[in-house]
Amino acid sequence: MKRNAMVRMVFFLLYCLPIFPGLAQKPIKLSIHNPSGVDRKDVLVKIPYADFQKLRPGLPFGQVKAVSGKVALSFQWNDSNRDGQPEELAILTDLPANGRKMIFIRPLKNKPLPVFEKRTQAELSRKVGGAWEGRVYKGGTFQNVSSMRVPPEHTDHSFFIRYEGPGWESDKVGYRFYLDWRNAMDIFGKTGPQMVLQDVGQDGFDSYHEFSSWGMDVLKVGESLGIGSLGFWNQGKAQRVDVTDSLYCEIALNGPIESMVRTIYSGWKAGNTQTTVTSELSIAAGSHLTHHSVHLSSPLDNLCTGIVKLPDTELFWSDGESGGKWGYMATFGKQSLNNDLLGMAIFYRKADLKEKTADAHSHVVVLKPESNQLEYYFLGAWEKEPDGFKTKASFQNYLETLLGQLNNPVGLSFN
Repeated sequence: MKRNAMVRMVFFLLYCLPIFPGLAQKPIKLSIHNPSGVDRKDVLVKIPYADFQKLRPGLPFGQVKAVSGKVALSFQWNDSNRDGQPEELAILTDLPANGRKMIFIRPLKNKPLPVFEKRTQAELSRKVGGAWEGRVYKGGTFQNVSSMRVPPEHTDHSFFIRYEGPGWESDKVGYRFYLDWRNAMDIFGKTGPQMVLQDVGQDGFDSYHEFSSWGMDVLKVGESLGIGSLGFWNQGKAQRVDVTDSLYCEIALNGPIESMVRTIYSGWKAGNTQTTVTSELSIAAGSHLTHHSVHLSSPLDNLCTGIVKLPDTELFWSDGESGGKWGYMATFGKQSLNNDLLGMAIFYRKADLKEKTADAHSHVVVLKPESNQLEYYFLGAWEKEPDGFKTKASFQNYLETLLGQLNNPVGLSFN
């Protein structure tokens, strides 16, 4: 009897493993190294899917789990091109100071796919069922969409897009930008970690300007760069991405630990040059930071970004540690729409910096794109968020911690 059972098992392995290659694979081992002397929480680690395929051909996409010791880690497969082919695996983990952590990627072996707490979100909501009357959309109801090409009738206060553009958030903070000629970034301060964007602007077109249980729009943008808006430094002032041939926006990622909004500005007229801008705004769980990745179809001699000038605030800068690649510009003070404390910051590569300057509306950093590409980070942190910053010193300490993390990225190797 035992011999017959063994024969059946050998037959099963020889016959079925080629069909289910994940069953035959050993776990992939990743070693993550924190080079800094500070513990790091909620570190987003990304591993290209092509690297997995080199190590384990036939790795069953979507049929794996990530564990460290006996602890299951939150992760997501990122398919920002939305073509069914993942570009990378994103994993969220904590790291000890000057320490390493081993992470194992294991096949699920027919177990249910894990479901993780949703700690990021991105959305785009437009009206359907109504009709345009000139530049205003009358009637209809809001419906979330994965993408849209902005109709030519649309402008500011057309009542067509909920809170006037796409939004993205983490469990720390939310952001939006105006998907029209203004193209300026704004901040949603949050009173708790739950996802809130799905409810914003549902009870009145601009009700979010008033304090409520979830929080509020905390920033007055006006003609400025708001927080981290993209522009072109032209004749002594920041020109936002205002005159374009067309706008296309999509929710490239909407995952539990990372979300992204991608926007294509076709035919942006920047000074005397015309170029197409692809903008990707992403946010990770546990972070205030938005990462802005910009690609130009034709070169410009500069791009700029910045922070709105507001009264009762202090402007300060940091170049960080000697040899570090990143620096920041920041403001802090009673500058929220609720007249309470708000801190804002832009993190930029020092090698990209052309000029620190200002115009009538904004504090500005002028940056040099490299090979038609640029990246920077921005953040807002509100006094009324959980553990909100009550002093400039505490906010500045937080920024220095983030700066240290950018200047000392985690290391990754396969074992």
